[in-house]
Amino acid sequence: MTVHETNARRALACSELLEAYRASAARADNPSHIVFEGVGDKDVYNIAAPIRENGKDIIPGRVESRDSEHSDVVFFAEQDGKWLPVEDAPVLALQDPFHCRIGGELVLGGVEIYPHPEKEDALMWRTVFYRGSGIRDLKPFFKGPDGMKDIRLVELPGGNVGVFTRPQGEKGGRGKIGFAQVASLDALSKAVIDDAPLLEGQFAEGEWGGANEAHLLNDGRVGVLGHTACFDEAGDRHYYPMAFVFDPRDASFTDMAIIAERCRFLPGPSKRPDLQDVVFSGGLVRHADGSAVLYAGISDADAQTLTIADPFAGL
Repeated sequence: MTVHETNARRALACSELLEAYRASAARADNPSHIVFEGVGDKDVYNIAAPIRENGKDIIPGRVESRDSEHSDVVFFAEQDGKWLPVEDAPVLALQDPFHCRIGGELVLGGVEIYPHPEKEDALMWRTVFYRGSGIRDLKPFFKGPDGMKDIRLVELPGGNVGVFTRPQGEKGGRGKIGFAQVASLDALSKAVIDDAPLLEGQFAEGEWGGANEAHLLNDGRVGVLGHTACFDEAGDRHYYPMAFVFDPRDASFTDMAIIAERCRFLPGPSKRPDLQDVVFSGGLVRHADGSAVLYAGISDADAQTLTIADPFAGL
């Protein structure tokens, strides 16, 4: 399903987006489990797309016990069809890794959890960023605002850095996408992120979403891989991979489109019953033939890939 520009701007509910996706007969081929080993009985999920380093693909993944929210990000490389931890690579106390390249550097981020400053026995979270020439020399350089996940960066034409945000609460409800620009990584600040204008009209009332990965396109726009999510009447969560195209020159954007759903992937475990219908967009590897491989976390307990039509084909 390719994302198209539209003049209308009404926030469609997940149910409407899902109906459109199913009616489109969108491509969904070759679902596959990624087999991780070397982490004991822990799950590996909410992976990012591979990092290409020294001729090898390296997948950062969230490694976590089934009964815990405390996780590490481990870097894995393939050996004989299985993915094993990279020797001498760092292990980061983070959730939900992501990465991009800016100014020739690898930028890697994830969600850091810590004790809530006001609520006893509760956790708080923030997005933290590392930078370096490769995975072995990553150094922390920035922490986002408390309580904000899904901050994503992209290098824009001319060298500016685009910043996708996801405030919650008074400004963002359960979570909406915002956007700002800074001149460089060194110019990132919590104030810039907090003040980023929202992309209005994306999420229906009571629903939420965020950006997961940003691709600079040939025409100067940005292809955004993200997720849109909702609760059902039973309180179960439903997460769907989605995509849209954003123009940083005038802040215009296309309507989002769902690009996959849980039933297109292989059966697998779930962290909890209410998380069975969760697909968390990890990354997209685009190919010249118009296809793309979606890397995704499945049901907060599994990691899979799926071949789909590139949502940004021809752009």
